[in-house]
Amino acid sequence: MPPPGDTTVSPPRLRRPSLFSLVIVLVVGGLLVHGWTQGAALHPDSLASGVFRLGDFLSDAVPPDTHRLGPILKALLVTVEMALLGTVVGVILSVPLAVLAARNTSPHWSLYALSRGIITVSRTIPDLVWGLIFVIAVGLGPEAGVLAIAVDVMGFCGRFFAESIEDIDPGRIEGLHALGAPRFGVLAGGVLPACTPSFVTTSMFALESSARSSVVLGLVGAGGIGIELATSMTLLRYDEAATIILAILVVVVAFERAAAAIRRRVLGSDGR
Repeated sequence: MPPPGDTTVSPPRLRRPSLFSLVIVLVVGGLLVHGWTQGAALHPDSLASGVFRLGDFLSDAVPPDTHRLGPILKALLVTVEMALLGTVVGVILSVPLAVLAARNTSPHWSLYALSRGIITVSRTIPDLVWGLIFVIAVGLGPEAGVLAIAVDVMGFCGRFFAESIEDIDPGRIEGLHALGAPRFGVLAGGVLPACTPSFVTTSMFALESSARSSVVLGLVGAGGIGIELATSMTLLRYDEAATIILAILVVVVAFERAAAAIRRRVLGSDGR
């Protein structure tokens, strides 16, 4: 018991975990144990031998081979265009989808449920799977990559756009309704201007992700530099693969720097 006059506040006691929490902990613990011992186990002997094989790869990859620099840069340009086009199309589709998926702007609960379902499906299925689906639908080439990136961006931006719309001050929308503004006027004059900074920053994050996804999508036949990388690795041309990897690194870093600069400018102009 604390002495009289002692104002020290004792730390709160730990709450007894609920049954649901215990089940989650047991399931996660079981997966970790199974993965470590059987499923996705890490074996010291394979790690030791892998270090030597990695050394062989690096010795063959240095110095990089630049004899096919022209075709590599051409494929890299296709990858950049895939990322840009897919992001732009995905962001454009995200805006009306987010309006329908936000509780304060959706005209009907059925449209709200449908749009939320579309966003969930788009986000849940990985972009690599979307790439395989669109390769089957439209054939090999960059078109499948653009569609896969667009759907992935639509799910990503659609969710955060909708949350940004729901975070708007209700008084802004109620005031426009009180002035007799139609639904489109409320969206154009109140909702979209308030959400534009958030929309831009989210779109920049999506662009960064698309730059990396466009490389991976090429591995499944969706066009771009990924096909060149897969071919070089399959034919054991590690010096050529090193050139491709360095080119990819430069492009991805450039995308990230440009997106970060745009975010800083938008947030700075917004007064934050």
